[in-house]
Amino acid sequence: MIAQLRGRVVRTDAGAVVLDVAGVGYLVHVPTPLLASLSACEGDVTLLTHLVVREDELSLYGFSRITELQIFRLLLGVSGVGPKAALALLSALDEGELARALATGDIKRLTQVPGVGPKLAQRLSLELGDKVSVLAFEQRIEQATGTAQRTALENAAWEDAIEGLVALGYSRADARRAIERVFPDLPDRTDAAALLQAGLKLLTSRRQ
Repeated sequence: MIAQLRGRVVRTDAGAVVLDVAGVGYLVHVPTPLLASLSACEGDVTLLTHLVVREDELSLYGFSRITELQIFRLLLGVSGVGPKAALALLSALDEGELARALATGDIKRLTQVPGVGPKLAQRLSLELGDKVSVLAFEQRIEQATGTAQRTALENAAWEDAIEGLVALGYSRADARRAIERVFPDLPDRTDAAALLQAGLKLLTSRRQ
Protein backbone atom coordinates (compact mmCIF):
# COMPACT_ATOMS: atom_id res chain seq x y z
CA MET A 1 0.00 0.00 0.00
CA ILE A 2 1.28 3.44 -0.96
CA ALA A 3 0.10 5.56 1.96
CA GLN A 4 1.78 8.89 1.22
CA LEU A 5 3.76 10.63 -1.51
CA ARG A 6 5.88 13.75 -1.32
CA GLY A 7 7.22 15.43 -4.41
CA ARG A 8 6.86 18.16 -7.01
CA VAL A 9 3.86 18.59 -9.29
CA VAL A 10 5.19 18.45 -12.85
CA ARG A 11 1.85 18.64 -14.66
CA THR A 12 -1.89 18.33 -14.23
CA ASP A 13 -4.24 16.14 -16.24
CA ALA A 14 -8.02 15.91 -16.15
CA GLY A 15 -8.78 15.27 -12.49
CA ALA A 16 -5.21 14.23 -11.67
CA VAL A 17 -1.67 15.44 -11.09
CA VAL A 18 1.66 13.89 -11.98
CA LEU A 19 3.85 13.97 -8.90
CA ASP A 20 7.62 13.63 -9.37
CA VAL A 21 8.96 11.62 -6.43
CA ALA A 22 12.73 11.05 -6.69
CA GLY A 23 12.53 11.00 -10.48
CA VAL A 24 9.49 8.73 -10.71
CA GLY A 25 6.23 10.25 -11.93
CA TYR A 26 3.08 9.11 -10.13
CA LEU A 27 -0.34 9.84 -11.60
CA VAL A 28 -2.59 10.71 -8.66
CA HIS A 29 -6.32 11.42 -8.98
CA VAL A 30 -7.39 14.23 -6.65
CA PRO A 31 -10.57 16.21 -5.83
CA THR A 32 -11.16 19.19 -8.12
CA PRO A 33 -10.47 21.91 -5.50
CA LEU A 34 -7.18 20.24 -4.55
CA LEU A 35 -6.21 19.91 -8.22
CA ALA A 36 -6.67 23.64 -8.65
CA SER A 37 -4.50 24.53 -5.66
CA LEU A 38 -1.78 22.04 -6.59
CA SER A 39 -1.50 23.48 -10.08
CA ALA A 40 -0.36 26.76 -8.53
CA CYS A 41 2.11 25.13 -6.12
CA GLU A 42 5.80 25.48 -6.97
CA GLY A 43 7.41 23.53 -4.12
CA ASP A 44 7.09 19.98 -2.83
CA VAL A 45 3.67 18.80 -1.77
CA THR A 46 2.54 15.86 0.34
CA LEU A 47 -0.47 13.75 -0.58
CA LEU A 48 -2.14 11.12 1.56
CA THR A 49 -2.97 8.32 -0.86
CA HIS A 50 -5.23 5.35 -1.39
CA LEU A 51 -4.30 2.66 -3.91
CA VAL A 52 -7.12 1.02 -5.87
CA VAL A 53 -6.07 -2.35 -7.30
CA ARG A 54 -7.86 -3.84 -10.29
CA GLU A 55 -6.99 -6.64 -12.68
CA ASP A 56 -5.79 -4.30 -15.40
CA GLU A 57 -4.97 -1.14 -13.48
CA LEU A 58 -3.44 0.33 -10.34
CA SER A 59 -4.87 3.77 -9.52
CA LEU A 60 -3.76 6.25 -6.88
CA TYR A 61 -6.11 8.75 -5.24
CA GLY A 62 -4.63 11.58 -3.22
CA PHE A 63 -5.85 13.98 -0.54
CA SER A 64 -4.40 16.81 1.50
CA ARG A 65 -6.23 16.01 4.74
CA ILE A 66 -6.73 12.77 6.65
CA THR A 67 -10.48 13.34 7.00
CA GLU A 68 -10.83 13.48 3.21
CA LEU A 69 -9.03 10.15 2.93
CA GLN A 70 -11.14 8.61 5.69
CA ILE A 71 -14.41 9.64 4.05
CA PHE A 72 -13.16 8.48 0.64
CA ARG A 73 -12.53 5.01 2.08
CA LEU A 74 -15.91 4.96 3.78
CA LEU A 75 -17.60 5.86 0.50
CA LEU A 76 -15.84 2.99 -1.28
CA GLY A 77 -17.44 0.59 1.19
CA VAL A 78 -20.94 1.46 -0.03
CA SER A 79 -22.42 -0.71 -2.78
CA GLY A 80 -22.57 1.14 -6.08
CA VAL A 81 -19.87 3.67 -5.16
CA GLY A 82 -16.58 3.37 -6.99
CA PRO A 83 -13.53 5.60 -6.69
CA LYS A 84 -14.73 7.98 -9.42
CA ALA A 85 -18.09 8.53 -7.69
CA ALA A 86 -16.40 8.95 -4.32
CA LEU A 87 -14.03 11.51 -5.81
CA ALA A 88 -16.94 13.35 -7.43
CA LEU A 89 -18.61 13.67 -4.02
CA LEU A 90 -15.43 15.06 -2.46
CA SER A 91 -14.98 17.41 -5.43
CA ALA A 92 -18.45 18.89 -5.06
CA LEU A 93 -18.46 19.07 -1.24
CA ASP A 94 -15.54 19.40 1.13
CA GLU A 95 -15.21 16.66 3.74
CA GLY A 96 -16.99 18.65 6.44
CA GLU A 97 -19.96 19.50 4.22
CA LEU A 98 -20.20 15.93 2.94
CA ALA A 99 -20.01 14.47 6.44
CA ARG A 100 -22.77 16.77 7.64
CA ALA A 101 -24.96 15.98 4.62
CA LEU A 102 -24.57 12.25 5.24
CA ALA A 103 -25.08 12.53 8.99
CA THR A 104 -28.22 14.64 8.69
CA GLY A 105 -29.70 12.78 5.73
CA ASP A 106 -29.59 15.84 3.50
CA ILE A 107 -30.70 14.04 0.33
CA LYS A 108 -31.25 17.29 -1.56
CA ARG A 109 -27.64 18.33 -1.01
CA LEU A 110 -26.26 14.92 -1.96
CA THR A 111 -28.27 14.68 -5.18
CA GLN A 112 -26.79 17.98 -6.35
CA VAL A 113 -23.60 16.00 -7.01
CA PRO A 114 -23.49 14.75 -10.63
CA GLY A 115 -24.18 11.02 -10.80
CA VAL A 116 -25.82 10.78 -7.38
CA GLY A 117 -29.53 10.00 -7.59
CA PRO A 118 -32.07 9.83 -4.74
CA LYS A 119 -31.64 6.07 -4.20
CA LEU A 120 -27.86 6.27 -3.94
CA ALA A 121 -28.09 9.36 -1.73
CA GLN A 122 -30.44 7.52 0.64
CA ARG A 123 -28.13 4.48 0.71
CA LEU A 124 -25.14 6.66 1.44
CA SER A 125 -26.91 8.43 4.28
CA LEU A 126 -28.27 5.19 5.72
CA GLU A 127 -24.97 3.32 5.66
CA LEU A 128 -22.59 6.15 6.53
CA GLY A 129 -24.65 8.59 8.59
CA ASP A 130 -23.55 7.27 11.97
CA LYS A 131 -19.96 6.65 10.88
CA VAL A 132 -19.37 10.19 9.67
CA SER A 133 -21.09 11.88 12.61
CA VAL A 134 -17.84 11.68 14.56
CA LEU A 135 -15.87 13.04 11.61
CA ALA A 136 -18.29 15.95 11.22
CA PHE A 137 -17.88 16.76 14.91
CA GLU A 138 -14.09 16.60 14.63
CA GLN A 139 -14.24 18.91 11.61
CA ARG A 140 -16.21 21.50 13.58
CA ILE A 141 -13.68 21.26 16.42
CA GLU A 142 -10.82 21.72 13.96
CA GLN A 143 -12.43 24.79 12.44
CA ALA A 144 -13.21 26.22 15.88
CA THR A 145 -9.60 25.67 16.95
CA GLY A 146 -8.34 27.47 13.86
CA THR A 147 -10.64 30.39 14.61
CA ALA A 148 -9.42 30.52 18.20
CA GLN A 149 -5.79 30.68 17.06
CA ARG A 150 -6.44 33.79 14.96
CA THR A 151 -6.76 37.24 16.47
CA ALA A 152 -10.04 39.12 16.31
CA LEU A 153 -8.71 41.36 13.52
CA GLU A 154 -7.42 38.35 11.59
CA ASN A 155 -10.80 36.63 11.95
CA ALA A 156 -12.55 39.73 10.64
CA ALA A 157 -10.23 39.90 7.61
CA TRP A 158 -10.69 36.15 7.06
CA GLU A 159 -14.48 36.41 7.00
CA ASP A 160 -14.48 39.58 4.88
CA ALA A 161 -12.21 37.96 2.29
CA ILE A 162 -14.41 34.87 2.06
CA GLU A 163 -17.55 36.99 1.69
CA GLY A 164 -15.80 39.03 -0.99
CA LEU A 165 -14.99 35.93 -3.03
CA VAL A 166 -18.53 34.62 -2.62
CA ALA A 167 -19.84 37.97 -3.88
CA LEU A 168 -17.64 37.52 -6.97
CA GLY A 169 -19.42 34.27 -7.75
CA TYR A 170 -17.22 31.62 -6.12
CA SER A 171 -18.73 28.93 -3.93
CA ARG A 172 -18.24 29.33 -0.20
CA ALA A 173 -16.28 26.07 -0.07
CA ASP A 174 -13.86 27.20 -2.81
CA ALA A 175 -13.53 30.63 -1.21
CA ARG A 176 -12.71 29.12 2.18
CA ARG A 177 -10.14 26.76 0.68
CA ALA A 178 -8.45 29.60 -1.19
CA ILE A 179 -8.23 31.80 1.90
CA GLU A 180 -6.94 28.88 3.96
CA ARG A 181 -4.25 28.39 1.34
CA VAL A 182 -2.99 31.98 1.12
CA PHE A 183 -3.57 33.12 4.72
CA PRO A 184 -0.31 31.77 6.25
CA ASP A 185 1.85 33.52 3.61
CA LEU A 186 0.49 37.04 4.08
CA PRO A 187 2.76 39.45 5.95
CA ASP A 188 -0.29 41.31 7.32
CA ARG A 189 -3.10 38.86 8.05
CA THR A 190 -5.44 41.64 9.17
CA ASP A 191 -5.53 43.20 5.67
CA ALA A 192 -8.81 41.93 4.22
CA ALA A 193 -8.16 43.53 0.82
CA ALA A 194 -4.76 41.85 0.48
CA LEU A 195 -6.24 38.55 1.62
CA LEU A 196 -9.06 38.85 -0.91
CA GLN A 197 -6.61 39.74 -3.68
CA ALA A 198 -4.38 36.77 -2.86
CA GLY A 199 -7.35 34.40 -2.73
CA LEU A 200 -8.71 35.74 -6.02
CA LYS A 201 -5.30 35.34 -7.67
CA LEU A 202 -5.18 31.70 -6.59
CA LEU A 203 -8.71 30.99 -7.81
CA THR A 204 -8.23 32.70 -11.19
CA SER A 205 -4.97 30.79 -11.73
CA ARG A 206 -6.97 27.57 -11.44
CA ARG A 207 -9.11 28.56 -14.43
CA GLN A 208 -6.18 29.18 -16.76
